[in-house]
Amino acid sequence: MKDYEWILSEANFTKDKGKVFSCFACGGGSTMGYKLAGFDVIGHNDIDPKMVEVYKENHKPKYSYLESITTFAKRKDLPKELYELDILDGSPPCSSFSMAGNREKDWGKEKKFREGQELQILDTLFFDFIDLAKELKPKVVVAENVKGLLLGNAKEYVRRIYKAFDEAGYTCQHFLLNASKMGVPQRRERVFFICLRKDLATKFLEQVDIFTELPKIKMEFNEKEILFKEVYTDFTDRKLSPAIEKLWHYRIETDNDMGSINERKHGKPTYFGHKFTKMNEVNKTIIAGDNTVLYDYPRLINKFELCKVGSYPLDYNFLKLKPEYLIGMSVPPLMTKKIAVEIYNQWLSKL
Repeated sequence: MKDYEWILSEANFTKDKGKVFSCFACGGGSTMGYKLAGFDVIGHNDIDPKMVEVYKENHKPKYSYLESITTFAKRKDLPKELYELDILDGSPPCSSFSMAGNREKDWGKEKKFREGQELQILDTLFFDFIDLAKELKPKVVVAENVKGLLLGNAKEYVRRIYKAFDEAGYTCQHFLLNASKMGVPQRRERVFFICLRKDLATKFLEQVDIFTELPKIKMEFNEKEILFKEVYTDFTDRKLSPAIEKLWHYRIETDNDMGSINERKHGKPTYFGHKFTKMNEVNKTIIAGDNTVLYDYPRLINKFELCKVGSYPLDYNFLKLKPEYLIGMSVPPLMTKKIAVEIYNQWLSKL
């Protein structure tokens, strides 16, 4: 089996590389990545009760906290083991900065993702996460976010993140990485902030420019891209609606989505969210409400293809959550694994 095509129940997690705690853990995409890299993920935090339920079902965490990061970061009753972490991991909600969202119009507003969650001001959660790092003092902090964080006015937010990490006692670097260059059959660009505690950074410092020293770490990945034909599975569990299927028959090679067809045929700018994937292309980014349509067959991408494109295990128990929702919300496990291996090899193994 390929690295992106694996079975959770058959995986050999060595747990010998260090301890990790995951915040905003969702269904455990990053958790599985750390486990595949040999780390022991001892617990998680999330605000969504449905996500916590599915996480517990698949990962059986030692510590589980169903509450907002704002509340969690203020706790003074956390177990001693959480103060001995090698890595604190987190993916603060990022819709306020996504290029597909409202961006500046949503900054500072209270929002929630799903029914059952509390209202949160999403663009302050990153700083609650940094407050938690300041309290727990892990050796390394890894925070993942959307590419849009590096664009336009959001760059000022990045400066604030750097300042907050500095005040919390960490050196900070960020890397824009593409999952398709890391063994994942999906084009998914994400920013990773990788931070090392200052008292551990001395032996790794290098002169970056005339003013700056940072602990040396390379995050360079250039694996061969994996085309959709390599993950294709002849199985249908997500059919097109009659209206979409009718439009599908009018597709032409230059169409990237069903909206292009609908606009050409009926003059209506709808169905642009139904994007095509073609056999000789890398699958586009899976999103939470994913409606990826196969160009060669009249159906949506199926569960097994979703798992492989997201590098999720084929036997993952999604409970009542839709696979496309959970996978679209997650960091691909294989992406996290590659990052975690480099952190261990270049830093943690030398401390």
